[in-house]
Amino acid sequence: MKRILCHPLMELAFRWLLGLTFVYSSLHKIADPAQFAKIVFGYALFPPAAINLIAITVPFVELTAGAALLLGIWPRPAALIVEALLLLFVAILSINLIRGVEFDCGCFAFGGAGHISAIPQFLARDLLYFLAGLQVLLFSGRRRWCLTPLKGRNLSAAEAG
Repeated sequence: MKRILCHPLMELAFRWLLGLTFVYSSLHKIADPAQFAKIVFGYALFPPAAINLIAITVPFVELTAGAALLLGIWPRPAALIVEALLLLFVAILSINLIRGVEFDCGCFAFGGAGHISAIPQFLARDLLYFLAGLQVLLFSGRRRWCLTPLKGRNLSAAEAG
């Protein structure tokens, strides 16, 4: 099992899964920041003065980190950003689940399933994404299809050619 999880193709699959997910989830938020601000307000966790700033910046952070994972540009820092976002999402979902607050998570579309019954499924999904992100973050092998050059790493003749 460890051999499979540490394989470069598994890292590539997880990197692309997370990259596609975060790019896709950012697009509707960027297209309609006012609606996303309403969603963020519905979380009932942030001060009103911060809601617009969150609604404007988070989607662009998601887009940038997702694109970096897809293209293999600084995959470790991009995975770290994705992991931080996922922890934030898990915290938001958990707090509102405990409080019994119904809300639209705004993950992939507005006005979708945001009911309390779906929150455990969203939590499970985000935790699985978090585990995939850990594999990308902690991967120590040679990454496939990365645009980031392998600076400072001694390559053997087989790896270089």
